[in-house]
Order: sequence, then C-alpha cells, then structure tokens
Amino acid sequence: MAPAENPLAIRSGHHDLTAFRTLSTLKVPRTTRTLGRMIAVTIPLLLVVLFLVKWVQTAPGRGEVIALNPEDRVQLVTALVPGRVERWYVSDGQQVKKGDPIARIIDNDPNLLRSLAAERDQVNAQISAAEQAMTTARLDVNRFSQLYAEGLAARRDFESAQIKVAELNAKLAETRAKLNKVDIALSRQSAQLVTAPRDGRIQSLNTAAGGTLVSAGDMLATLAPDNARRVVELMVDGRDVALVRKGQPVRLHFEGWPAIQFSGWPSVAQGMFDGRVLAIDPSAQTNGLFRVLVEPMPGKPAWPDENYIRLSSKVRGWIQMETVTIGYELWRQLNDFPLEFPTPVDPGPRKGTANKALYDKSSGKAVKSNGYDSEYGGSGDEK
Repeated sequence: MAPAENPLAIRSGHHDLTAFRTLSTLKVPRTTRTLGRMIAVTIPLLLVVLFLVKWVQTAPGRGEVIALNPEDRVQLVTALVPGRVERWYVSDGQQVKKGDPIARIIDNDPNLLRSLAAERDQVNAQISAAEQAMTTARLDVNRFSQLYAEGLAARRDFESAQIKVAELNAKLAETRAKLNKVDIALSRQSAQLVTAPRDGRIQSLNTAAGGTLVSAGDMLATLAPDNARRVVELMVDGRDVALVRKGQPVRLHFEGWPAIQFSGWPSVAQGMFDGRVLAIDPSAQTNGLFRVLVEPMPGKPAWPDENYIRLSSKVRGWIQMETVTIGYELWRQLNDFPLEFPTPVDPGPRKGTANKALYDKSSGKAVKSNGYDSEYGGSGDEK
C-alpha cells in the first residue's frame, strides 16, 4: 500500500506552506522591496560613475593680486637728507609723473648752502695755488738737475727740490679730496627737493613729517605706480602642489566680481577668468602653504581693468590639473592623512641637564625631555 501524502511534502521543488496559515499570510513590505530594488540599481550605477565618469583635478587656493615687477609695486618715497619739510607739492590721490616734485626739505641751518658754496670757492683757490707751486717746484727740479749734472749745484739741493715736489703733490691730492667732500655735501643738499621716482598716484602722505624733523630714510609718501603687470599670488596646500605644473590653466574669481564655479566641471562656470601657472615657489611659507604665481592666459578674455581689480585685491583660484576618474580623485582625497609631530616650543640648551619643552598637538600638553637627549642621542622619559 502506498504511504499517505504528507501535507508538508515538497511540491515542484517548493515548500508547501498551506498548512501554516499565519506564515502563508506574511508578505514582504512594499517599502523593503522598493528599497532593495533601489540599492540593486544604485550600486552598479555608482560603480559606473566612480570608474567611468571623468573629473578634472583642481587645487584650490586663496591669494591676492600683486605686481610681478618689483618696480611696479607700491613704493615708499623717503627723505634723502635730514631736515624739515618746508612745503608739500602734492595731496592724497593725486596723479604724478616721474620727476614731479613731492616735497621740499630745508636744513635746520638756513645758511648751510651758502657756507658750503663759500667753502668750495676757498678749496678751489687752494687747489689753484697748489698747482702753481707745483709748476714752480718742477721747474726748480729741472734747473737743479741740469746744474748738478754740470757740477754747479750740490746733490743736497737737487734732492731738496725733489722732496718739495713730492710734498706739494701730496698737498694737492689732499686739497682735491677736500673738494670732493664739499661737492658731495652740496649734492646731498641739492636733493632737498623730493621727486616722484616714476609715474603713479600718491596713495598717502606722512603729513606728520611737516611739523617735525625728519632723518634721511624717513617715509614721506606712498606711491602706487601705474600700468603695473598684474599677476595673482595663490597659496596652495602641500597636498596639491606636487601635481601643479608650470603652464597649467587656472580659473580665477576676483573679489567683488559676481561669479559661480563648479569644481571638476569648469565648462559650466560663469563669471570666472582664465590664467596659467607662471611659477611655483620651491619652498613653503611659514604657514606651510606654497606660493603659486598666475599670469593671464593668452588668447582668453582679459582680466578686469585695474580700476576694478586693484593691487592687493583678494582672489580665489582653482588650478586645473589632470583629468582622472571620480573614484581616483576620491581615493586621493581620502588618503590625505598628514602626520602630526610634536612642535618644539623652546629647544633650550644643547648640552647639560636642562629640560626641553615639546608641545604635542594631539594631546595639547607639554612634554618634557631630559637634556641628555641631544648630547648622547638617548630618549628622555616623558612626564
């Protein structure tokens, strides 16, 4: 006889749940099914995006507009001689040309120039007298030389004439040196009129110098030159500077100029200006950032006029580097884990048992080490 049919038997490879009424009524929630489908679609799509979609690597930086030529940068007009400012020829914001007078300085002694001129005349007279005496002494040397050769004069007389010529020659040289000193003093006093070193605009005046004494080298005015060749100075993080190369394109956003930038997709940016990397500093600044100079990109729209973008205006820039996949760029960003080392606060003496204080950034506490560390190469005990 055939065995009875078991209601829990497997039918067509599936479990028969008709005997379990509660279990047969359970269904997977629609939300769970929808979420599962979304995950199943999103993961492959995300993989496609990470490994197929291209991304332009960018190195962001902040900086300012500067003049490339040092002569085009803001210059300090200083006093060349000590004295007192007698008159100002310019005012703040005034446009000047090269050689235009800015201020006149007078000496404390109003008769100094007259005294120097009289001293110069006196020295010139002494030089004329010394030259005449030299001419006469040389004639005496020639005459005594001829008489000594004929036996009509003693050798002592001939030698005395030669010694006199040498003494007069030394005196003449000393007098000429004195004349040079007087001429230098006169030329310095002639520099009492301070002039503009080049074309530009007076940015500010040290008006306090008008009522006080000034020394040589004191600042009188600040001059901003015209027609400066402008470049942008960007400060870039050391993580990105290794990928920066000369000639790479740069997108710039000037302060006060409406713009929008999408990092990675420069084609959709608006209100941005183009530049290219001109130079990269070989060493970092004190804050750990590297300076990158950016010049205008040839063949692209020019930067705003200097009436809108002036020197020292703030700038944000994005240096465009290589084109890579989004996954590679994410990997590069996530692998940036700079190590933190203790920063020495006071190195202390190099020898002896004096303690050295180190500041640990991670703990925010000072760590003391024995002074024998630097002398013997040992490691001090932390306290």
